Amino acid sequence: MKFADRLCDELLGLGYTHCFFVAGGNIMHLVESSRTRFRMVPVIHEVSAVIGAEYFNETSQDVRAFALVTAGPGLTNAMTGIAGAWLESREVLIIGGQVKSGDLASAPLRQKGIQEIDGVSLCESITKASIRIESPVSMSEVRGTIEAGTRGRPGPVFMEICLDAQAAPALHDDDAGTGVGSATESHTVAPLASPEWATAVAALQAAERPLLLIGGGVDRRTAKNIRARLEALGIPVALTWNAFDRLPSDSAVYAGRPNTWGMRWSNIVIQQCDVLFAVGTRLGLQQTGFAWEHFAPLARIAHVDIDDAELRKGHPRVDWRIQCDANEAVSTLLNQLRPSRSWSAWRDFVSMVRQELPVVEASNFTDHSGLVPQKFVAELARLASPSDVLIPCSSGGAETVAMQVFANQDGQIVVSDSALASMGYGLAGAIGASLAHPQRRVILTEGDGGFAQNLQELGTVKVNDLNLKMFIMSNKGYASIRMTQSNYFKGAYVGCDTSTGLGVPNLERLAAVWDIPFVRLSESWSQDAVFGEVFDRAGPVLFEVPVPQEQPYWPKIGSWVGPNGSMTSAPLHLMSPDLDDATARKVMPYLAERGGTQ
Repeated sequence: MKFADRLCDELLGLGYTHCFFVAGGNIMHLVESSRTRFRMVPVIHEVSAVIGAEYFNETSQDVRAFALVTAGPGLTNAMTGIAGAWLESREVLIIGGQVKSGDLASAPLRQKGIQEIDGVSLCESITKASIRIESPVSMSEVRGTIEAGTRGRPGPVFMEICLDAQAAPALHDDDAGTGVGSATESHTVAPLASPEWATAVAALQAAERPLLLIGGGVDRRTAKNIRARLEALGIPVALTWNAFDRLPSDSAVYAGRPNTWGMRWSNIVIQQCDVLFAVGTRLGLQQTGFAWEHFAPLARIAHVDIDDAELRKGHPRVDWRIQCDANEAVSTLLNQLRPSRSWSAWRDFVSMVRQELPVVEASNFTDHSGLVPQKFVAELARLASPSDVLIPCSSGGAETVAMQVFANQDGQIVVSDSALASMGYGLAGAIGASLAHPQRRVILTEGDGGFAQNLQELGTVKVNDLNLKMFIMSNKGYASIRMTQSNYFKGAYVGCDTSTGLGVPNLERLAAVWDIPFVRLSESWSQDAVFGEVFDRAGPVLFEVPVPQEQPYWPKIGSWVGPNGSMTSAPLHLMSPDLDDATARKVMPYLAERGGTQ
């Protein structure tokens, strides 16, 4: 048995069932060994292999997928996907090929083997482990490396295997090997009985306006197990984008998705709590706003995260820093807290703010030359079923609209990737989710500019006959870039649409290339019998959502350029356009006491 065979058998034992790949000469033995052991998913571009595997793993709790890429350009093409998984703290295994061990260049030589590039060095800063295997190693060493991706804060793992090592005889199980050794990670996790924990829990119990902020570190299994206790406790619960689906939007304790590009009503709620308990979120600038000094200004803040570097990064202001696994923390927290009658007025206030500030705002109804994306997403959420998987794209107006407006139902899975915010993520991610859930309908929302960056994978959608409904908001370019150039540079447009030199495809003709059904939505699209038939029918469909080029995307955090060129941003609760004075006073009474409603 050659090493490639033995490695693939080990991956089977670890629960891997799918391999996303682009074949190449420097992985020929790995491809041949994988062929009979996994569901092989060939894609056109290696970035789609990594993204597809990432979303497969993120939406599935039972089986796993890995990406297989060849040396040189195979690895460099994959780097965006690896970086995205790193920033989102998601486990994904990338196995890369490499030239024969005897053809490896040594410094200062740039290249010796054909297509050789040092993949390990390229990946070191964006992986939990990045190793090269130049000769067969023991499976215990392989397992140790792979498991590094799930220890502590998760992340991708890269294993580069030389061509001759792939084909060499495998070591016996009792052979210690001579290779890489197990990857280890030091994690000093504070016990939940620490003074910081006890003090923070006591403060939350005594709070008049408590708020839980749950992040993606709290996994779906834990969220399902604790939901009844959360709702019985009665503390309002806000969700980060990575925890979008941890609580349905009709839950009695749902407090929305606050964010720099979040729901206005949810931003106003988080800014008026008096104790904020943030669990499993790194509290990055997207979450706190760029004006992080004004994040939750009335609250004492407890920050619970497994990564001490996030706790110590210096922003936002935090009163209690607790290094701990988020799933353990939130379960323990709910066992220690008791319902309080004093919280009922706060829950009523949260409900009132939500009623006063609907997510579809009148400020977006300014142009009748196409569909209003906010209204479209709200209607799409109404038509979706509880078993659907939603994949919003990872950047631009198409993503922020989904995150602000989509009302998720119990049972739905929602995954995005907004930390790197790379265009082109949506289609590849939706392919991964579709293969992980062949019995479910997957809904992709994407802008035509981002879609164009990875549209070649329509072939992957077609050949696998995926039950994927692709809704492409078509405004002939990059909506968010156009809006930036409009807001900050008085409409000095360049490279943002077809009129300024950007080439985007004709979606109807594009669908025809792969014989994928195409539907262009009209104003009355949701009542259209044709739409209803194809939306509910199994198989892929490409929907064009015509959106005006000048469509505004409100609400948003306003920013302005100072005299010295520096940017200044408003705090979370002061989104543009401004609320009228009467509404602002009604929904921000606690901030008004501090003079912070304008």
